[in-house]
Amino acid sequence: MVWRNLLASTSRQNINKLNAILGSPLFTTTRAVFPSSSHTRASSSVFQLLPNSSFSTNLHSRQQSNSNNHPKLLAPRNDAVVDDDETTNEFLSRFVWIMRKKVKEAYPDSDKSTVDGMLLVIVDRVVSEMEKGSVETASFGGGDFSEDLWKTVWEVSNKVLDDMNKERKKERMKGFLQCEEVKDMCRFAGEVGIRGDLLRELRFKWAREKMEEHDFYEGLERMRKEAQIEDNESGNSEVDVSEEKGKVVELPKRRGKIRYKIYGLDLSDPKWEQVADRIHDAEQVLWPQEPKLITGKAKLITEKIESLKVDNDDSLPTLLAEWVELVMPTRVEWMDLLDRLKRKNHPLYLKVAEMILTEDSFQANVYDYSRLIDFYAKESCLDDAERILKKMKEKGIQPDASTASTLVHMYCKGGNLECAKEAFEVLTTQGFQPDIKVYTSMIMAYVNDGQPNLGETLMRGMEMRDVKPTKEIYMALLHSYSQNGDVQGASRISTAMQLSGIQQSVEICTLLIEANAHAGEPDEARNNFDYLIKIGHKPDDRCTASMILAYEKANLLDKALDLLMELEKDGFEPGVATYSVFVDWLGKLQLVDEVEQLLGKIALLGEAPPIKVQVSLCDMYARAGNEKKALQILSVLEAKKNELGPAEFERIIFGLINGGFQRDAQRIYGIMEARGFTASNSLKLALTKPVRKTPRMR
Repeated sequence: MVWRNLLASTSRQNINKLNAILGSPLFTTTRAVFPSSSHTRASSSVFQLLPNSSFSTNLHSRQQSNSNNHPKLLAPRNDAVVDDDETTNEFLSRFVWIMRKKVKEAYPDSDKSTVDGMLLVIVDRVVSEMEKGSVETASFGGGDFSEDLWKTVWEVSNKVLDDMNKERKKERMKGFLQCEEVKDMCRFAGEVGIRGDLLRELRFKWAREKMEEHDFYEGLERMRKEAQIEDNESGNSEVDVSEEKGKVVELPKRRGKIRYKIYGLDLSDPKWEQVADRIHDAEQVLWPQEPKLITGKAKLITEKIESLKVDNDDSLPTLLAEWVELVMPTRVEWMDLLDRLKRKNHPLYLKVAEMILTEDSFQANVYDYSRLIDFYAKESCLDDAERILKKMKEKGIQPDASTASTLVHMYCKGGNLECAKEAFEVLTTQGFQPDIKVYTSMIMAYVNDGQPNLGETLMRGMEMRDVKPTKEIYMALLHSYSQNGDVQGASRISTAMQLSGIQQSVEICTLLIEANAHAGEPDEARNNFDYLIKIGHKPDDRCTASMILAYEKANLLDKALDLLMELEKDGFEPGVATYSVFVDWLGKLQLVDEVEQLLGKIALLGEAPPIKVQVSLCDMYARAGNEKKALQILSVLEAKKNELGPAEFERIIFGLINGGFQRDAQRIYGIMEARGFTASNSLKLALTKPVRKTPRMR
């Protein structure tokens, strides 16, 4: 009954178009217009039930009327029936294409004109029965067509209608696949990691659900209109019934505005409209947009940009300008280009990222500048990072917390304490709280600059902000105080470590002993040494060397030897550090034989003498007048000049001057100045004194 309704609105003359359809190349050569050829095969007996006399008469009459109907096909038609005609033509085209195969299977020996005549008879009869509304009688009654033929016609017609409905549904699905709601759900699915076939299935599922929802609401709207029409018709036909007097039934009139409250929130307040608008704007910012599809010449330009080499990047500005003209990019397209270069680890990624900062369409923000500054900072490219920072300030963009933190790390790593202070002040004045990494970098910068007091002050402020210092910070400050001989500072840090839960270790006690040693307090150093043993630790080679150094500062050789003998009784074996302190001490006392014995013990340990021992030996042999050994050690020290500090240089030069090696002293002094060290006044005065000749040992 579906296809009867489809054809009911068409006139009898639409069938006359069948002649043009049968004779057109569409049905003789083109098969792509029609559905699959798989169908229910009809038996040849179906068409043998058609009487020959009736068939030949109808065939002759149809062929004559065919030529008469052709001019009508070219006549202008009313626009109101164009859609009807297109649907009818599509149905007849599909119907004739399938029925032709069945006719050819039943009459394989018939020529094309005979088959066309048969199709004309079948289609004309079917359409005429449909127009009369007597399809039920025609289907099961007598007439020219048998019951089997009508059954075949019904099967073909239903198949055609099913195929048409499927194609119509497919076209509708294409529209719903591109609707914004389905795209939004697909973007969200892509963000959470759904890819491939699963995403494709979900997209079709959502589009199908959207189409079903649309059909549902369309059905409701159609039912509402039909009910409204029925109500209007029934209202016009009904007789007015007089209302009973004295009985008035009506709803009370509402006063004021309707108020909607959900969980205590008055959603009728106008402020919720503003909230909804802000949420919508936030979603547009947070929701990732898809870049444009780049094709044609723009795609070729993109490939050229990706294929550029570092040594041939002169054409990059020209290519980018041409790319901008073709693509007319927004920020989304710019970011897509940068991502493609970054994925390929392209060497021109940074150059492109820096060039597009000035593009208005890119809409550069603080994050774009911060990303470049962070990259250059990690690569220790201070000049490049400062250039990006300068461009950032010229644009009127102030550094955020991330950028300021990156600058602090960069300047601290490069040893630029003043710039690090400025970046740290920017970070704190803007109301941002520095994290533990920023504090660590700043404190290490103060320590490396020889200002542990400022580092400790910053650590106290760090504790006031409820940021707990790490053991690394404590040890750096303690080591700096120890090297400077600041006993009070070292004690404060040691106490703070104990209060923070860090237990005393051999290394901490060793640093305290070194602080006392550099300060010339052997008794305090011995107290710390005894405390180390008391809490259950065994002094190692470095700790023992620090204690011996404390005795050396006070020239207490007897106590140093007694301590060493006591430790050896407990199983302690001196190492290179302990022997080095004794070599330095005995070398100053010009005990050459004892020093050479200690050198033999160091050699037995399988280790080369440290640079400090080499300096002591050079000073000892120069003062002793042993020219051969002094110059031999001096040549070793010249090869390691980059490891020497100002104190080592001065000791070597003083030793050479006292030994009468004035020329060598002047040469070493030149090396010292080349290293950028400033000589003390006493050294300058010693270099100006006349040479004192001393006997030399060859």
